[in-house]
Amino acid sequence: MKCKKNLIVFGTRPEAIKMAPLVKEFLKNDFFETKVCVTAQHREMLDQVLDFFGISPDYDLNLMKPGQNLYGLTADIITGLQPVLEEFQPDYVYVHGDTTTTMGASIAAFYSGAKICHIEAGLRTFNKKSPFPEEINRTITGHIADFHFAPTQTSFDNLRNEGISKDSILITGNTVIDALFESVSKVDNIEDTEIKNLKSKIDLTKRIVLVTGHRRENHGQGFINICNALKEIGEAIDNVQIIYPVHLNPKVQKPVYDILGNQENIKLITPLAYPAFVWLMNKSELVITDSGGVQEEAPSLGKPVLVMRDTTERPEAVDAGTVILVGTEKAKIVSETMDLMGNPDRYKRMSKLHNPYGDGNACKRIVEFMQNLN
Repeated sequence: MKCKKNLIVFGTRPEAIKMAPLVKEFLKNDFFETKVCVTAQHREMLDQVLDFFGISPDYDLNLMKPGQNLYGLTADIITGLQPVLEEFQPDYVYVHGDTTTTMGASIAAFYSGAKICHIEAGLRTFNKKSPFPEEINRTITGHIADFHFAPTQTSFDNLRNEGISKDSILITGNTVIDALFESVSKVDNIEDTEIKNLKSKIDLTKRIVLVTGHRRENHGQGFINICNALKEIGEAIDNVQIIYPVHLNPKVQKPVYDILGNQENIKLITPLAYPAFVWLMNKSELVITDSGGVQEEAPSLGKPVLVMRDTTERPEAVDAGTVILVGTEKAKIVSETMDLMGNPDRYKRMSKLHNPYGDGNACKRIVEFMQNLN
């Protein structure tokens, strides 16, 4: 039987992390001819992940440019993929999650006649502006895709409620857990300059709180509230050290450095490559974030998560109790942090809860499903 052609497309660091174990699983399987195309929607951060996982793209569209906006990026992804699709003529195109690359690549793949496989399918907030533009990106992709790899039962139910055939959906767990389990053991045994620098900056005798924040919907007053909350926490707890890798967006950098730049218990650092981030997350006691993927990763390491958003497309974590939605209200961020760090019994209960996002075998399930189609 002639082998089937796979094209795996991604463009950002989070996509690369979650797709890397799938690339490696497919490359082990001779039934498929698998190639990788990166749009490089994010350039430097993407390359760091590719290097860490040892992945060399077969096609690199290199689309990142100064002043990039969603209009131009979407058009560039669709037109940039045309020659790749025409040359390789894949049977299946795999996209991940909810980025502009995901949505644009799905449209391009549909035009080419390839079947579309959506990894991390079915996440919904049911609010098209939160997160923006991700909610619409993943919803559009979900209605173009031929096969849907849902991380949880909730995601499966969302797709079924939108009229997607159950025969085209497989519950897999999330591939980010596959990547995380590989990475945690790896980062303790590699020579990494960034990890070495972190060790020199961080006082591991203190209680480490890791903070990440970048969401567009939090720009402005939201980030001012977040920063004021972190300032109060840093002043209130003597033996805490808050580590904040600050996103490069000026709308994030300005309030963060204006409010937190001179705080004794708060260290503002540059964004971390994936290996260093995994190392730091594993050393932390608590994670405060507005990110999506961290809501899945941190509980796998036994780290409670406070989510600085009003909605989440990952309600399973809220239901399981591994994350708590705190929004961007200063008082709530402060009170939940203080209570968790001041109540050992509550902290221990939360850190030991079952992570609903998988067991590290999502990629094996996807490859087996695809092979059984043929």
